[in-house]
Amino acid sequence: MDLIDAIILGIIQGLTEFLPVSSSGHLELGKALLGDDSIPEESLLFTVVLHFATALSTIIVFRKDIWDILKGLLQFQWNEETQFSAKIILSMLPAVGIGLFLEDELEQLFGGNVAFVGFMLLITAVLLWMASKAKDTQKPVNYQNAFVIGVAQAIAMLPGISRSGATISTSVLLGNDKTKAARFSFLMVIPLIFGKIAKDLLGGELTISSGNTVPMLAGFIAAFLAGLAACTWMIAIVKKSKLSYFAIYCLVVGVIAIVLGYFN
Repeated sequence: MDLIDAIILGIIQGLTEFLPVSSSGHLELGKALLGDDSIPEESLLFTVVLHFATALSTIIVFRKDIWDILKGLLQFQWNEETQFSAKIILSMLPAVGIGLFLEDELEQLFGGNVAFVGFMLLITAVLLWMASKAKDTQKPVNYQNAFVIGVAQAIAMLPGISRSGATISTSVLLGNDKTKAARFSFLMVIPLIFGKIAKDLLGGELTISSGNTVPMLAGFIAAFLAGLAACTWMIAIVKKSKLSYFAIYCLVVGVIAIVLGYFN
């Protein structure tokens, strides 16, 4: 992967992380279109690096929310912030299970399988369309909801299934308020990203060769900066716009990906 390709993919990640259109799916499509011939493990590593960059941008944008949660935890009281943290932990369990027991199988899907990504985008489109028809309420996320949303997040580890799209749609279909669902969706992924980085660092799996250090760094910076810009205004779009618009987008891109995958 050369420098320009890494920057392009970083920008794609930064812009699509905060919209329900599957950043991982767009990354795989971008890699295929750019002719990326990385082995699956290296391809997944680059994806993790870019997700780490956007996780950092999320922390900066949501720094007040995160600080409030941390202050609540330090008070050692069962207050609103502590309960929110407990729901975040509960939502992480399904994805942690997938990461621990099916990581090798998951890695094989990050190898430019364009047709597979296309079919997963169609599933994302269906989820978003269903959620767009759901009644908007003021209901907060409860513990049972948190676990079900966590299952949706685990399924969204597949390239082409939008993580934010799956989690927000699931939350809305469960009757939760769209704004609260979006906030929970963006905050629940942060511990998972850092947990994944820590696991791979301790296991010696995050090894970057001298030949791809500069592209990895360039992709990281591009994703971080694009994520900062996108997170400040795209979150408002997710909250205010109809999810059906994103459903149509995923449908169109999914069909194009399937056609390219089978006939290219």
